[in-house]
Amino acid sequence: MASEATPRVNAKYLDSFTNQTVRILGKVVSLRGETATIDANGTINVQLNRDAHLQLNNAVEVVGKVQQDLSVKVFQATDFGSNIDFIAVEAVVDATHRYKEIFYDSND
Repeated sequence: MASEATPRVNAKYLDSFTNQTVRILGKVVSLRGETATIDANGTINVQLNRDAHLQLNNAVEVVGKVQQDLSVKVFQATDFGSNIDFIAVEAVVDATHRYKEIFYDSND
């Protein structure tokens, strides 16, 4: 049975999740048409869908598929506004991978 987990990741973990669906919380640093760049402990390029309405400098949670070039094809994007504690976000991401057996199936 395929896992339906969407592990929380940041730029540091993208290469471990190629062709998989992930969840990323980052800050929108640029918008260009149907693409955006977010900062999630590093730069991530995202390919937006028509339902994604991002605002520059706001936090956004993206659920999407990691592509071969480590960009993310967005399935869903949720604007979280500008009042996000990114230190706490990074702590959650780190805990997710430190205790991965709780959060997602790993092939390790």
